[in-house]
Amino acid sequence: MALMEPNSIAIIPSAREQLRSGDTEHPFRQDSDFYYLSGFAEPDAVLVLAPGRRHGQFVMFCRERDPAMELWHGYRAGPEGVCENFGADDAFPVGDIDDILPGLIEGRERVYYSMGRSADFDRQIMAWVNRIRSKEASGAVPPGEFTDLNHMVHDMRLVKSAAEQRLMRRAGEITARGHCRAMAFCRPGQYEYQLEAELVHEFASCGARHLAYPSIVGSGANACTLHYLNNDGLMRDGELVLIDAGCELEYYAADVTRTFPVNGRFSREQRALYELILEAQAAAIAAIKPGNNWNQPHDASVRVITTGLVELGLLKGKVTKLIERGAYRQFYMHRVGHWLGLDVHDVGDYRVGNEWRQLEPGMVMTVEPGVYISPANTGVARKWRGIGIRLEDDVLVTATGCEVLTAGVPKTVADIEALMAG
Repeated sequence: MALMEPNSIAIIPSAREQLRSGDTEHPFRQDSDFYYLSGFAEPDAVLVLAPGRRHGQFVMFCRERDPAMELWHGYRAGPEGVCENFGADDAFPVGDIDDILPGLIEGRERVYYSMGRSADFDRQIMAWVNRIRSKEASGAVPPGEFTDLNHMVHDMRLVKSAAEQRLMRRAGEITARGHCRAMAFCRPGQYEYQLEAELVHEFASCGARHLAYPSIVGSGANACTLHYLNNDGLMRDGELVLIDAGCELEYYAADVTRTFPVNGRFSREQRALYELILEAQAAAIAAIKPGNNWNQPHDASVRVITTGLVELGLLKGKVTKLIERGAYRQFYMHRVGHWLGLDVHDVGDYRVGNEWRQLEPGMVMTVEPGVYISPANTGVARKWRGIGIRLEDDVLVTATGCEVLTAGVPKTVADIEALMAG
């Protein structure tokens, strides 16, 4: 509210339940912005911030208590519970919103609202504004301006509080346990979904009952498909398997990738490429500190990977020229990371104006360099084809540098082979 213009109002709707099939809904997950501002996890709610309102500035509309519905679907906080447990100054049944919210909007010069995220709620907002406009002759004052709320909220979400950092650290620890369990379980002759099951079991056993995103478990050539989701391939002796998976703990995401040999031992070619990616990740992490910009870790990873690909004979030419013309992109086609938080690809601008954003303490990002050599790539020796390797960790920017939140998953060749042998 301190960032809002004088005489303004902000309106943030919750997520809605979504039908999966027949009369079955998808598991409900609250809208991340709504949850960030309220901590309230029920559907069919609207959060209103009205600075200066005499009867309370934080107003919530939510479902009423209903013993019959609660018998089937569980507890509802109701307006009284929202005031008692979620810090609202005032709360009303959501069924009364048409009667109450236009009165809160009327007379405000500016409405902060993120148009375009919900077509139904967009129409509802405009209906309320048009109702006020229809009464201008009798002295009603409609808002003169709409402003997108995203920029303010997303800049706030980008820098994590100490409490958020604790949750993300724990999410990282749980995710690390899941990856270790999958590594220890892995054997030739198993299916990819069996490793996926080990991950999910460990996450849930530690209290993280939801995935941050659909898990990727790709063995052999499947690891060269960046967003491979079938997870139904047979894992064969001599192949690598790439797992990209993370839990969600109290709405906060972890995002980790490890690549390891199905049989527990790296081949010569696998080891050479793996250690190149490990070196690239270390260089990227070393570039994460306050004052550096968002792009410096990516640039560091590109330099290491391009140099290594030349040394291995997968690229030919001078490193600087290869980087200038993007020759590495046939093997390393994505950026080194993304913001992480309430969403796995979290909010926040990567550029401010035309400049890369400077890193600040409290920001959390992934670091995930990779090399993927398609089985169909006839431009390289056969021994390299079908190898896909990515390493990913979650990194918190600190006052003096950075902290790897997911360091509990082994990633050196020796440590991975030792865990799998045990």
